[in-house]
Amino acid sequence: MLSDLEALHELSFYSLAHHDPAFLHQLVVDTFAVQHAAESSKPIAVVFALIGLYLHVEHGFTGKQVQRAHMRLAHYRRAWEAPKLPHARGHLSVHEVLAAPAGPERDAMIERWCASTWAACQCCRPAIAELAERELGVAASVSASARA
Repeated sequence: MLSDLEALHELSFYSLAHHDPAFLHQLVVDTFAVQHAAESSKPIAVVFALIGLYLHVEHGFTGKQVQRAHMRLAHYRRAWEAPKLPHARGHLSVHEVLAAPAGPERDAMIERWCASTWAACQCCRPAIAELAERELGVAASVSASARA
């Protein structure tokens, strides 16, 4: 059986080779980062990954749009403070995503993985939504349908 990191590498190969301009790879990276964050994780990695999930799940940002948001946030040279994450961070794992057949089924599983992980981290939502509004101008009340 593959380790979590080996499964991530396999899934990364798939997502990087994906021809969709939405850039699913960013969602894979952010979801894995949140699920595997530890005390030793860099706060910037945790905050950026949470913002990525928030922007994607709640505001319908594509992976490419999330990547651009990360680039905007990276311009702010500051000490990032990661919120306390819950112990359980979603009911799906990278292994379950990788087990889905490549193509639309795996892509849909990546979406479910993102949503499951973000749903498990709702305790972080107020801080992340406030940060996204303050630093990126993404209003917490704006829904994905309103952005379209």
